[in-house]
Amino acid sequence: MDLWNKALKSAMAIPVVKVDRETFLRKELAVYCNPSQLNIAVSDSPLKVLNKAQLSKIANGCIKYHLTLVCGVSALAGLPGGWGLAASIPADIAQFYAHVFALIQKLLYLYGWPDLQNEQGELDDETAQILTLFTGVMMGSQAAAETVQRLSVEFAKQVAIRLPKKALTKYAVYNVAKQVAKWIGIKLTKDGFAKSVSKIIPLIGAPISAGVTYWTYKPMAKRLKKHLDEQLNLMV
Repeated sequence: MDLWNKALKSAMAIPVVKVDRETFLRKELAVYCNPSQLNIAVSDSPLKVLNKAQLSKIANGCIKYHLTLVCGVSALAGLPGGWGLAASIPADIAQFYAHVFALIQKLLYLYGWPDLQNEQGELDDETAQILTLFTGVMMGSQAAAETVQRLSVEFAKQVAIRLPKKALTKYAVYNVAKQVAKWIGIKLTKDGFAKSVSKIIPLIGAPISAGVTYWTYKPMAKRLKKHLDEQLNLMV
């Protein structure tokens, strides 16, 4: 759990992580919605104005965008003399999860979730718990999937622009997130070994590092989208 918390803290400090809900929705939905519909999407939910095909197209675009960026960063980390072997491994992991967290926020906002930032526009401890749970979903954690499903049902009953903290307490999100953090930490240790080896091989390290990142990030992103698609009927 300590390992995951360190990765979580490092990743959340990277600027790309912070996604402003209103700015993101207005930008992505502008092609599909008129001003009145955009206001509904922001004040209520994008699910009120988008059909499933439009929703899927925007979500896939977000996945492609972050997949491209995270692979590029990973390739640079694999270049000899780039960031230095000792420094590049933790930096690469932090960048990887920064793009995981950014994608989580974007897809959640598209699928009707409230703002994960607090009133000061910060990503706080409650946000970290939600990001941990959805990272667990992306990695195949059943406990995480069941918990966020219950939260989805709860949010569908009310119109909430900001994350309702009472719901997090009601469903013991902190306790589940703690267990998921331990589970992720174990996987992070195993996955980190493969990325470390790729950086030791001169010149070949960059494409290998990018390849490992691609085949790690893409399935995680697709798993998250699939989960949200399956829960879509709960949020409408």
